[in-house]
Amino acid sequence: MIENLNNKFDDRAKDWDKNNIHHLRSVAIAERMQWMMPLDKTMTALEYGAGTGILSFLLCEQFSKITLMDNSEGMIDVCKEKIASCGVTNIEALVHDLEKQEYVGSVDVIYSQMVLHHVENVEYLINSMYGILNASGWLSIVDLYEEDGTFHEVDAKVHYGFNPEDLKHLIEKCGFTNVKYEPCFEMKRDNGKIYPIFILVAQKQ
Repeated sequence: MIENLNNKFDDRAKDWDKNNIHHLRSVAIAERMQWMMPLDKTMTALEYGAGTGILSFLLCEQFSKITLMDNSEGMIDVCKEKIASCGVTNIEALVHDLEKQEYVGSVDVIYSQMVLHHVENVEYLINSMYGILNASGWLSIVDLYEEDGTFHEVDAKVHYGFNPEDLKHLIEKCGFTNVKYEPCFEMKRDNGKIYPIFILVAQKQ
């Protein structure tokens, strides 16, 4: 990560689901993912930077198995509590950082939301995801369009969003094809500004 977010998100984990914008955003993403990718219930999936797993719980009936992955122990603890309380049998959660640790395993779909702008070496992460995907597998990335740096606090060390066309070219460089993107959601922050978000999907060759 560009900044050490472990403690930051550990502290926020317990109250994360109380913010309705996180649920509304995940609902919009779940709808667009099912529209833009040919998902079926035999597929396995991995959500990277899963947080408390809101998106994956919305999608749990669309996959045979989902792995929730995050480098925040606090977030994964909440995921495990939700898995137990809901009695969901096809979701597992683990603490793991793809930027620092190799992942042994493969899946048909990888997706993330609002994670990439925290990643220092975007190309390295995309290549790691490519290696985890099965042949013809799908990648879905949701993140901010380019913004003026006001989405986060002043001293946050993050990317100020992305130009999805530039991101498309990078993803194609990593070996993906069938790359497409479109607007997905808008987030209004306490500063009064509205920040548009895009969803990009791509397929492994």
